[in-house]
Amino acid sequence: MVYDGILLGLIVGLFRGGFRYGLHQFAALKLRGGWIFPLLLLAQFFIFFLQERLDWVASINGYLFAAVYVTGLAFLWLNRHYKGFTLIWIGVFLNFIVMAVNGGRMPVSVEASAVLGPYYVDMLREGGAVSKHYMMDASTHLSFLGDIIPLSSPYPRTQVISIGDVVMNIGIFLFIQYMMVNRTGDALQPVNSIRPEEIRTDSKEGRSFP
Repeated sequence: MVYDGILLGLIVGLFRGGFRYGLHQFAALKLRGGWIFPLLLLAQFFIFFLQERLDWVASINGYLFAAVYVTGLAFLWLNRHYKGFTLIWIGVFLNFIVMAVNGGRMPVSVEASAVLGPYYVDMLREGGAVSKHYMMDASTHLSFLGDIIPLSSPYPRTQVISIGDVVMNIGIFLFIQYMMVNRTGDALQPVNSIRPEEIRTDSKEGRSFP
């Protein structure tokens, strides 16, 4: 679902702000701990790859995904001064909480998953669906934060998402819009930073202060 927010944000930003300006903004973007994000993507890829081949990885994948989420939350918190990142953090946190209280897996509503077809529903019932998901039942905690929202036609991609996914993608969309459309020159400035024009100088002692 995260890719939906990125793609939609880029398309809208392209029409609103222009491709060249958007590329310039992203090229100048400096995220705190920016190296963490690609490592998280690689970590998830290897977990998905290895869990199908190594039983011991499959047995602890819930803990591995939890570690990925915690690291991702730390990365987002470090960059919360950027517009949209607070919403992204909240969305990821909501997904993390529901997974944490359900053994490291995301509960999926059987009713909602019907949009994915009978094959997926059967796998979900049999426990053979994607390993970080499982069928929601009476023992599920915080089920309202699970994957309970079905998306199908006219939405271009059929899927089942959570409230956390929605919040996270709104944050991603706002961040991309701010980066690609804002032309005031402060898109790359932290929210609490002091701009040069806001600094006054004490003429007697030569001290500069906001």
